[in-house]
Amino acid sequence: MKKLLPACFFYLLSCYCFAQKPNENYQYHIFPAPSEIKVDGVASDIAWESAQTATDFFMITPMDTSFSRCKTEVKMSYDKHNLYILVINYKPVKSSIIVESLKRDFAFGKNDNFLLFMDTFDDRTNGFSFGANAAGAPWDGQMGDGGTVDLSWDNKWLSEVVNDDEKWVWEAAIPFKSIRYKPGISKWGINFSRQDLTISEKSAWAPVPRQFPSASLAYTGVLVWDTPPPNPGPNVSLIPFLATRLTKDYQNDTPNKYKTTVGGDVKIGLSPSLNLDLTVNPDFSQVDVDVQQTNLNRFELFFPERRQFFLENADLFANFGYATIRPFFSRRIGLGVPIQFGARMSGKLNKKWRIGLLDVQTASQDSTPKNNYAVFALQRQVFARSNVRFIFINRDAINYSPEKNSASNRYNRNIGAEYNLASVNNLWTGKVMFLKSFTPGKSTDDFVHAADLKFNKANFFWQWQHEYVGRNYNAEVGYVPNAPRNGYYKISPNIGYLFFVKSPQIISHGPKLVTNVYWDKEFSVSDKEFIFSYNLNFINRATISVWGASNYVRLLRPYDPTNLGGFTLATNTEHNWKSTGFDIASGPQNRLTYNASAVFGGYYQNGHRNNLRVELGYRVQPYVAITMAGNYNDIRLPDPWNRTQLWLVGPRVDVTFTNKLFFTTFMQYNNQSKNINLNSRFQWRYKPASDLFIVYTDNYLPENFLIKNRALVLKFTYWWNL
Repeated sequence: MKKLLPACFFYLLSCYCFAQKPNENYQYHIFPAPSEIKVDGVASDIAWESAQTATDFFMITPMDTSFSRCKTEVKMSYDKHNLYILVINYKPVKSSIIVESLKRDFAFGKNDNFLLFMDTFDDRTNGFSFGANAAGAPWDGQMGDGGTVDLSWDNKWLSEVVNDDEKWVWEAAIPFKSIRYKPGISKWGINFSRQDLTISEKSAWAPVPRQFPSASLAYTGVLVWDTPPPNPGPNVSLIPFLATRLTKDYQNDTPNKYKTTVGGDVKIGLSPSLNLDLTVNPDFSQVDVDVQQTNLNRFELFFPERRQFFLENADLFANFGYATIRPFFSRRIGLGVPIQFGARMSGKLNKKWRIGLLDVQTASQDSTPKNNYAVFALQRQVFARSNVRFIFINRDAINYSPEKNSASNRYNRNIGAEYNLASVNNLWTGKVMFLKSFTPGKSTDDFVHAADLKFNKANFFWQWQHEYVGRNYNAEVGYVPNAPRNGYYKISPNIGYLFFVKSPQIISHGPKLVTNVYWDKEFSVSDKEFIFSYNLNFINRATISVWGASNYVRLLRPYDPTNLGGFTLATNTEHNWKSTGFDIASGPQNRLTYNASAVFGGYYQNGHRNNLRVELGYRVQPYVAITMAGNYNDIRLPDPWNRTQLWLVGPRVDVTFTNKLFFTTFMQYNNQSKNINLNSRFQWRYKPASDLFIVYTDNYLPENFLIKNRALVLKFTYWWNL
């Protein structure tokens, strides 16, 4: 009988995986435009009169049991080059909109917006998103993992928004060459999402349960083509750039350095669903500067990838594994070392199979040899929304010399496979993963196993996750911050519940328990963390959470609890403490918004740590958004550390003159790293996907504000479709 229980359990999961698509009956029929459509946001073209209208949206939040209070009308059409969409968003409060700015790829939760989600392979896993906020800022992203939207993806399309007292109208033309889709199929998954902050409501055309984002591809309706969408034909784009850089090192008093760089990318559509990207001598000087973090962690911090070349179909490569067990992390490539060239082929082979090939060559620099990085990824869809993945990663040093390059290995390789579970209604999700590394001189205990299972309903969720990382597992092109533990076991069971209430202010409240326990290779506990929180969710999107935590740490290596490079605590010393705190986020409707978090309690060596993090935002919509972020840590330890105060302060100003002209200034003061950074960026999008950038960067000494170094970059890019 006991042996039958697991079999029955997985049988039931399989039934969930094979079940019919929840919103199959929500169908939009699209037909070719009988006449020309001009994208101007006026909605006066005769071609729209014969198009089907999608309306009667369903509310997602605050409640998912009724129709939306916002009237929305959607029409779609196409010709041999473009997919067109027209959306009329009627205003529930006359003459009122709430937006943060005109900046493209805006923050979803801070703007009235309309978004289109397209599952162009009808696999309920991958797709594209386009949209705009109510002031005209465009949004475009590539979708993966069933509903996450990567806004770093950028492509060529047209968008216009027109406002009046009663409504705002969005009209767009999306070239078939700008998206990937399976040729020959006449049904795509599709959903339309609208957010109106004036009445704190999010809605969708095809209903989505409130515990899921409106982007969930599990709940798309069906876009029915009268004939399969046209083949886009030859699809080749050249994206050359010219960049000039001026740098000055004031600390070493070296002369000004001037450098002119020429390079570019080539995008080749091998098929409507498969793309080849080539890059030569790439330059990433226009990429947003990293947001600094106060580091009181014993392990490496994470900073996201922002470079365009690594982003299309990035989920194939970068999402393998878990957030803290990634065999491939593209930021390991080319940061501090020039990239000479690279190639990436990625996309769909058919409805079931996806493929990714990446090869990048970096130059030598100082004691670092030339390196070639190669990645091969393959994904096979199983059941309705689940998939199996395989990955191989290889770093190979070229002209490697043991004497000159002793700080690195000649090669490092990883091979892995995983199964990703996603039930048809997204209530059940999970993963089972195996990895093995290959490193010179390490041949045993060099593998990883991890798995999790999650159940998520509107009012109840639970998750089980466990991990094993071998002592000699080595992912030199990955991100495994816990690897310095020299092998570990970990379990992370979590559970939570929400009570939904009828109240004019509060929509739900409930408890949550998060647990993390680590064992070393000898099965001795090294870390224990228990966090119990109580959460309140308000109708206006504000949230409040109060929590208490208990921590135990047995240090596996010496550690400085201030991370200032001073005295350290000894290996195998044990530390226990309790702490409490809160997290508060205001609703996004007001011009002045805030987020605040605090920690009060114990710390290592029977010490105390108080932490306060605050972010204030003010907008002069839609042109200016001002943010002030601060992070203060007051650490009190016995001698020799005594009292340490750490400050991280970051004011930021975003000015959006139009939805094509932007200026951003960001300053960060960090006394832990003894640096003040100033970064200013001007961007003019003079044509779709073509830009002029001017980027200015200073680094200062905080004690006397003397300049450490300075850089000025002028970069010109042009997107040319052949």
